[in-house]
Amino acid sequence: MGFFDKLKKGLNKTRENLTQKIEKLVIGYADIDDDFLDELEETLIMADVGVQTTEKLMAAVRKGIKKKEINSPQDLKPFLAKEITAILTAGEENDKTRVAADGPTVMLVIGVNGAGKTTTIGKLSAYYKEQGKSVMLADADTFRAAAIDQLEVWGQRTAAKVIKHEEGSDPAAVAFDAVKAAKARGVDILIVDTAGRLQTKSNLMQELEKINRVIGREIPGAPHETLLVLDATTGQNAISQAELFTKAAPITGVVLTKLDGTAKGGVVIGIKSQLSMPVKWIGVGEAVEDLRPFVAEDFAKALLGDN
Repeated sequence: MGFFDKLKKGLNKTRENLTQKIEKLVIGYADIDDDFLDELEETLIMADVGVQTTEKLMAAVRKGIKKKEINSPQDLKPFLAKEITAILTAGEENDKTRVAADGPTVMLVIGVNGAGKTTTIGKLSAYYKEQGKSVMLADADTFRAAAIDQLEVWGQRTAAKVIKHEEGSDPAAVAFDAVKAAKARGVDILIVDTAGRLQTKSNLMQELEKINRVIGREIPGAPHETLLVLDATTGQNAISQAELFTKAAPITGVVLTKLDGTAKGGVVIGIKSQLSMPVKWIGVGEAVEDLRPFVAEDFAKALLGDN
C-alpha cells in the first residue's frame, strides 16, 4: 500500500466526521436557509476545524451565496473543498523541511511528553537513512531516563550514533557535544530531542534559548528546523499547545502524529489557518515508513475526495 492510500485510510474517521457529514447535510436540504447554514457551522466545529477557521469558512460560504457561486446545497461540497484546499496549500513552499547548504542540518524537536516526540525522531532518522544520509541523534531530554533509553533503541534500529549524558545533566551541554561530534564526523543530519515540559514554561523557554544559542554559535544559521510534534487525537488541544510553544521557541513547522484512528484530523486545517504554521510531516500509522513529508494537495484529496 502506497503512502497516499495509507493517508486516505488513516483519514477515514476524519472523512466520516467532516466530508460525509457535509454530504448528508446537502442531501437533507432542498434550499440553503439559515437552518442549513447553522448545521454546516456545527459540522465544521465538531470536525475539529476550530472556531476561528469555521468562522472564516462560513464567511466564505455566505460570500459565495451572495456572488451566486453557491446556488444550491449541491454546490457546497466542491466550494468548501476549494476553500479548504486553498487554506492547506497556502504558503506550501514553507512546508518543505529546510536542509543546510553545507555541513550538518540541525533539527530541534520539541513537544509535550506523550505526543510521540521520540518515536518521531526515530522515524525521521529512518527516513533520512533511506535517503542515503548519515544521521546522528542527541538526547537533550535529560529529565526522563526512559527518553534516553528510547532514543538509544531508535539509534540502534536506524544505525544512528546517539549522543547522551547522564540523567539530569544540562541539556545545552548535550546539544553542544552533539554539534561538535556531528561536525567532526561530517554527519548530514543531527536531530536533537528536548524535554517536553510545558507546565514550567519559563524554564523551558530559557532551556530552549540556551540550546539554540549553543547550536547557533557552533553552526551559524542552526538549528535549521525547530519541529513541534503534536498529537492529532487531541484535536483543539493541539492548537492550544502550538500557541503556547510558539511563545517558548521559534517553531519552523509542525509534525502531526497519530492521524490514523482519529476523527480529529480537521485540526490540520485549523493549524494552517489559525496559526499560519507550516505542517511539515504527518504520521498515519505505527510503522517506520508511516511518517512522511506533508503534501497539502494529497492531504486535501485524501480528506475531501476528487471534486
